[in-house]
Amino acid sequence: MKKENIVVLTPEGYLELEAELNDLKLNKRPEVINSLKYARSLGDLSENADYDAARNEQAQLEARIKELEYKLEHCEIIDNKDKGIANVGSTIVVEYEPGDEEEYKLVGSLEADPFNNKISNESPIGKAVIGHRAGEKVQVESPNGSYEVLLKTVS
Repeated sequence: MKKENIVVLTPEGYLELEAELNDLKLNKRPEVINSLKYARSLGDLSENADYDAARNEQAQLEARIKELEYKLEHCEIIDNKDKGIANVGSTIVVEYEPGDEEEYKLVGSLEADPFNNKISNESPIGKAVIGHRAGEKVQVESPNGSYEVLLKTVS
């Protein structure tokens, strides 16, 4: 299996995807099937907007189910056993300058949510801090240039 096909997830991220997949299969799919049955019962399918909408919804639903199944089958769950070393699943505090700190949760790219301080292991800061311990200064290579940060805490 090629490395680029691997989806990196935290245990929480895996559970979220699994819950979404189960919801789509157990709840949403039956709803869409009922919508299709109802739309078919209305008669002429060639000019039936309800039927077209239900078919489109079914196609989107099945595509999302396939996508989730693929990701769950091709994932690597990173459960950071060594809490002292930054890795996917770690919560870190980075000091840019004295007094300018930010807390992040390191996650796989699929779970990244910068607005909630969840940064990807593939982001410039994520790449730089992985494998380092609290107290270490690390060099961050970003599109805007290189800069140094202090990894204050890792948990």
